[in-house]
Amino acid sequence: LYPYERSGDQDAASPVRYPVVVVGGGPIGVATALDLGLQGIPVVLLDDHEGVGQGSRAICFAKRTLEIAHRYGCGRAILDKGVVWNLGKVFHDDRRIYEFNLLPEEGHRYPAFINLQQPHFERFLVERVREAQAQGAPIELRGKNRVDAVDIHDDHVALEISTPDGPYRIEADWLIGCDGASSPLRSMMGLDFEGRVFEDNFLIADITMKADFPTERWFWFEPHFKSGDSALLHKQPDGVWRIDFQLGWDIDRKEELREENIRRRLDAMLGPDVEYDLVWTSIYTFQCRRMERFRHGRVIFAGDAAHQVSPFGARGANSGIQDVDNLGWKLGLVLNGLAPEALLDSYDEERRHGADENILNSSRSTDFITPKSKMSHVFRNAVLNLAEHHAFARPLVNSGRLSVPCVYDDLSLNTPDALPGAPARTRPGAPCPDAPMGEGYLLDNLGGGFGLLGVGAHVPAEMTIDGIPVKGVSAPASGDLAARYLGDARGAVYLIRPDQHVAARWPAFDEAAVKAALARAMLVGLGRESARIRVIDPADPDALSDLLYDERPAPMKTEPVMALGGRRDATRLAANALAATPGAVVPLPPGSPYGAVALNAEACTLCLSCAGLCPAGALGDHPDKPQLRFQEDACLQCGLCVSICPENALTLVPQMNLADEALSERVLHEEEPYDCIECGRPFGVKSTIERIVEKLEGVHAMFTNSDNARLIRMCDDCRITAQYHSDAQPFFAGPRPKIRTAEDAEE
Repeated sequence: LYPYERSGDQDAASPVRYPVVVVGGGPIGVATALDLGLQGIPVVLLDDHEGVGQGSRAICFAKRTLEIAHRYGCGRAILDKGVVWNLGKVFHDDRRIYEFNLLPEEGHRYPAFINLQQPHFERFLVERVREAQAQGAPIELRGKNRVDAVDIHDDHVALEISTPDGPYRIEADWLIGCDGASSPLRSMMGLDFEGRVFEDNFLIADITMKADFPTERWFWFEPHFKSGDSALLHKQPDGVWRIDFQLGWDIDRKEELREENIRRRLDAMLGPDVEYDLVWTSIYTFQCRRMERFRHGRVIFAGDAAHQVSPFGARGANSGIQDVDNLGWKLGLVLNGLAPEALLDSYDEERRHGADENILNSSRSTDFITPKSKMSHVFRNAVLNLAEHHAFARPLVNSGRLSVPCVYDDLSLNTPDALPGAPARTRPGAPCPDAPMGEGYLLDNLGGGFGLLGVGAHVPAEMTIDGIPVKGVSAPASGDLAARYLGDARGAVYLIRPDQHVAARWPAFDEAAVKAALARAMLVGLGRESARIRVIDPADPDALSDLLYDERPAPMKTEPVMALGGRRDATRLAANALAATPGAVVPLPPGSPYGAVALNAEACTLCLSCAGLCPAGALGDHPDKPQLRFQEDACLQCGLCVSICPENALTLVPQMNLADEALSERVLHEEEPYDCIECGRPFGVKSTIERIVEKLEGVHAMFTNSDNARLIRMCDDCRITAQYHSDAQPFFAGPRPKIRTAEDAEE
């Protein structure tokens, strides 16, 4: 899907730097590149292969994954290819214990699950990347590019890469590890997993067959056909079926993978009259493990590289796509200067929470499917016997709790619930359930940014808070939308994150409350507890006094600082003392008196008009070479440089950079000077001189003569000297006229 092609980076004199590099080309890596590329963020994906792997591997994709894929632009293609199922059946021996329906309610665009082989899922993602590339998305997929080493710095990561044409190096502001459970990147950094490895083995067999099995999930405990201690049957596209057999711990893997032994188990299950062909087989062991932390400075891990779970419950690929969905918008805000880097710590917080939830459910499923003691086995079978006849026992049966999206209960980015009587399924931290809306669906109307949803309440169509656009959607309180978002409430306003999780909800629109909810993320970005921001609006003035003075938050634990210097110096010291992570970059709203300037180097000609007019001396030049320099702590964000720049190459970036680098000059842009063709002294800007020569020499009437054209390539001194000694020098006017007097007139 992405064969090796030589990149221009391999011939670069120095390593080329990218905002984001993704390591690993599986579904999680490609989805990460697609998410960021659709935001306009340049991203390079490096894979040691050239496309999808062999075998079905993950086959079960949940409704939430399909909704995320729909937002990326490929959900419909995935659905059309997949096998849709909602119904499952559980058996014990030869008896059907019960059946279940995963999506009993109507009003959803996507089903609870589809079965689709992972290579197909990856292919649809790659095809969507190709479409996005054709539309200008800055995404590169580089096959046969193996990362051999990484060197991690405070502000970037350097990578050493091997290719069929030899090694090369690039750099990344952020490196995303999506290179699977064995993760070479994780090993390079000396990191590992924590968790359990279960002492059991399972045989996977993908086969093609002609049979009358319905499109359902069938699971057997202690099946009557004796092909294993448990068995699972799933239908896939293209006439392929997935069958799992539980083999036990003490087995000979090589012997079990012999075709005749696999066929012996299949024949016992399917019967002698069923014709089938083997497509792919493998043996796996349950592992429920994760990394201690998913973020390590400038390196972030996602998918199987960060966590592993057993395949029962379809929590592997589905949780990995949720990692991407959580990380993409946060990294986008950071790279676009709208959020501090510390916001990425909330990715670590939320997705570790999600991984722990998946590991807990997978471990419970594994313990139920594979009892570890005789008494556990007795208990398990007693539950199965009860479940056959009594509905109350069926929730205790665990053949693999199937994947549902994680709810980020009580985590940092949530605002406390302020909507009494509303449904629990849409509480802060929960993913938004879809619902019909007009001729489409709710999630389509929300889009991929921050959103305000008003159900039976009006919200503004658009807002901008601290530079972050917020889209408003107002809908009547009726139908599925009201049932899923109102409950007993008469009206509701929801603040929804770009990954379509609820951040906050209220009974009516309150601009101050919405701004406070977004501000919580800023406090989290500074490493402070978000409960320090809340909106109070009592009707009784005495109650206001009580609220203001009776419930004071605990003081922040900070070291005392002595504020020296002027007001700006004192502000920097105070902000650094309050920040849990000194050196953070805090985004500020437009018009703030602190910030940086961003330069479009391709447009800048180094005319230095901005440096000459900067009233604060934040912009300056170099006395001996063409160079534009900038010192951030001196910048007042007055905007004079932006207004005066003839090339419109400068823009203001309101922020407070608490790092020491803001106190020193840094080079915004520099170019090679031009060497005078007469004396060799450097002057001017080489690229500018060459452009002037290209435009004027042989074209303009004054420069058709080669001697005149040479003047452009000379420094000021040599140009004056050459003009003075030329035949057509402008200072030559012939002999001085004789001075005539009155006496001359008398003669």
